[in-house]
Amino acid sequence: MNTRRFLSVAQRSLLAVLLLPLTAAAQPTAKEWNKDVVGWNLGNQLECSAPGQDAESMAITLADNHMKAETNWGNPTITKKTIKAVKDAGFNAVRIPVRWQSHITNPQAMSIDKAWMQRVRQIIDWCLAYDLKVIINTHHDKWLEGRPTYQYKEENNRRLALLWMNIASEFAAYDYRVAFAGTNEVHIRDNWGKPEQENLDVQNSYNQTFIDVVRATGGNNQKRHLIVQTYVCNPDFGLNGGFIIPTDTEGNGNRYMSVEFHYYTPWDYAGECRYYWWGEPYKQYGEASPSNEQTMTDFLDKLSAEWGAKGLGMVMGEWGVTDHTQGGHADRQHENAAYYCRLLVGEALKRGISTFVWDNNSFGNGQEQFGIFDRHHGMKVKNTWVLTGIMEGKNKQ
Repeated sequence: MNTRRFLSVAQRSLLAVLLLPLTAAAQPTAKEWNKDVVGWNLGNQLECSAPGQDAESMAITLADNHMKAETNWGNPTITKKTIKAVKDAGFNAVRIPVRWQSHITNPQAMSIDKAWMQRVRQIIDWCLAYDLKVIINTHHDKWLEGRPTYQYKEENNRRLALLWMNIASEFAAYDYRVAFAGTNEVHIRDNWGKPEQENLDVQNSYNQTFIDVVRATGGNNQKRHLIVQTYVCNPDFGLNGGFIIPTDTEGNGNRYMSVEFHYYTPWDYAGECRYYWWGEPYKQYGEASPSNEQTMTDFLDKLSAEWGAKGLGMVMGEWGVTDHTQGGHADRQHENAAYYCRLLVGEALKRGISTFVWDNNSFGNGQEQFGIFDRHHGMKVKNTWVLTGIMEGKNKQ
């Protein structure tokens, strides 16, 4: 796909300037970037809708009170201490989901409000100050995620090219620790099931547009670690031809790209709460999910054979186990959750897969309770068993 055809003469002139060589440290390959990465998601913050805005709105605009989006879903303002707590806990990378569509000053150019961009930059800078690697993406941009059909393919790719030209140009001089991820969970609203070929084609086109335009901005972006996604970030939908490896610039091959997938698996244990036990050692305590350790390792091997063997990196951009207990077994069930976390992180790292646990600062018993740090109380670790399992998995390496 020739992304430059989406750009105006002025925009192409800007790209020509940005393509001038910059002095940069040697860039690691995607596999090198992912090696030993145990990351954390800054969930439900910069990807929130603006106050008063429908979270499912596809409007591309500068929303009223758009700078208050960061706290619109109930979380406090991010501070440098937020990031320090993540570093001190043992994480070495942060994924920063960002919704851009509520902060666009000119929808035709997909230009981003300067104050919002500065806020994103500030948080990235805090991460780098603590030597944390960073992923920034487009997240909950509903005009992009919610319309993966041929009807909108051309228009969405045009807007995506402009948006990533603006983001990538802003960070072109940033060092290799900053990675970009092109999309998030692209899907037809309320349909998380098997996609049609049309949906896969559109996702693959998004990935190619993203690679093309970021590379065209030059500077460190010429070999920056770029992350592309399977449809809805479901790894199953990327296997057996569902995911087409984008064509990178000449000389790069597949070395500076990763495939991103999300792994709330098995959902009946990790998210849905149908089962309260997982794994062979815990079947003695009650009915356990049919999925087990072998299911997990076999699947990770399958992904490695599909993508790792072709030179691509692999990023588990989200995963988690919701807090769910029953019948006075909380301590044992939390121990079981720690066991799951330890095994998943350890087995992923063995295969060179980076992991980014989802933390939405939500606590309780049931679905979507993925909190780890209590952001309202000084980043105190509240779900200690999850953190314990993660770090045990990290330290096994």
